[in-house]
Amino acid sequence: MSDSLTARSDVPGAPPRPTEPEIIVPAPTPTSAPSQNGSPAAGAAVPTAAPVPAEPLARIEDKTSRIEEKLARSEDALQRVVGRFELATNRMNEVATRAELTAMHGEVSFIARRVRKVPGWTALVGSSVLTAILTAVVVILLLRYFPGALAR
Repeated sequence: MSDSLTARSDVPGAPPRPTEPEIIVPAPTPTSAPSQNGSPAAGAAVPTAAPVPAEPLARIEDKTSRIEEKLARSEDALQRVVGRFELATNRMNEVATRAELTAMHGEVSFIARRVRKVPGWTALVGSSVLTAILTAVVVILLLRYFPGALAR
């Protein structure tokens, strides 16, 4: 369990924390030999279970709280990065929209120039009338000078 989290202290100037928790277990006390009737001697201490030290648990809780704090800071940093990314994405979408609008404006102006070059209403009506008159003259000439040209 030797990592940089356990060797670092949160308080500046404080000595670094040990990398391995020290568990102090009391040494067993020698007991006197039982009396001849099988019961312990009257003056001998009766061994009891050693109490579980709370210090390792406190260290684990301290490490857990530090990890949770680091996780919270990491989540905050991640949220800031996501916010910046979304802002940049929105800006790029606006730029793309502007570029599309510029391209569309170019196409519309090109079509407008071509439409302006197209003859107006008067020219279209005049050419239609002229075409009708010329067609009638050609048909009359064909009927008069070549009578069998239009027959089936």
